[in-house]
Amino acid sequence: MKKVLTVFTPTYNRAYVLNGCYQSLLRQTCQDFIWVIIDDGSTDNTTELVKSWIDENKIEIRYYYQENKGMHGAHNKAYEVIDTELNVCIDSDDYMTDNAVEIILNVWEKNKRDDIAGIGALDIYKNGEIIGTKFPEGLKETKYFDIFKIHKVKGDKKFIYRTELVKQNPYPIFYGEKYVGLDYKYMKLDEDYSLVLINEAVCIVEYLQDGSSLNMFRQYKNNPKGFAFYRIENMKNKRGDLKYRFKESIHYVASSLISKNTNFFKETPCKMLCVLALPFGYIFYKCISKKGDESWRLIWKYFISQ
Repeated sequence: MKKVLTVFTPTYNRAYVLNGCYQSLLRQTCQDFIWVIIDDGSTDNTTELVKSWIDENKIEIRYYYQENKGMHGAHNKAYEVIDTELNVCIDSDDYMTDNAVEIILNVWEKNKRDDIAGIGALDIYKNGEIIGTKFPEGLKETKYFDIFKIHKVKGDKKFIYRTELVKQNPYPIFYGEKYVGLDYKYMKLDEDYSLVLINEAVCIVEYLQDGSSLNMFRQYKNNPKGFAFYRIENMKNKRGDLKYRFKESIHYVASSLISKNTNFFKETPCKMLCVLALPFGYIFYKCISKKGDESWRLIWKYFISQ
């Protein structure tokens, strides 16, 4: 019988933490899943470690190695090789709650429809505390964008998607860069699909010092073309209001200044907003350039990122 769910894990030099994810998969109350590991160019002992787990033959593991392309490049590879109906990304430093697979498959069996893209569930810390806030009580279905922008849900959440849908709209690869916002793909799906929401935890998250979540200033500085692409797509989002598009314009200006793109006015879909965003985008650009200056960080936190 073909399995329904793939758990996929992008990893880069994370052999020292990957065992936590593996052990959580061994503990699953339902073993009806495949674990796909996308090794994004690791130079540590990841290959040998994963081979030892494959030899144990306790769960089905598929291992793929590629040259380093960043998180979004690893996701592209995962979507190329996954062949199950559903998939969920569990990062190398995270792990699943013991009944996560069982929860996902039960919810999907009861709720799957052609107009449903997947499931939204909760992330928690190791102590059991929910990251951010729950989904609003009574809200059973909604769009990805609306979860955070309309319903004001806070914090990271875990999303399980239909594989045939996330194979669409691959993330672009920019030479020399390693980052494009992953939810670009999810918001594209909002045009035709909704998500089923459950206030149950399926993922336990640990934010490591070398993780992308804690290094956003560095990501901005090193990947301006990827961020500019992401902001352009967000400005095109019909679900966003004027305030949303203006803030995306600010980020777009900053990324364009970093990449020294002299054509950014021609490339934006919101030219008037781009003009108005210039001084604020410049402030954000200085914020990134002077990342060691706490005053610039406060400007970014309270006036631009909110």
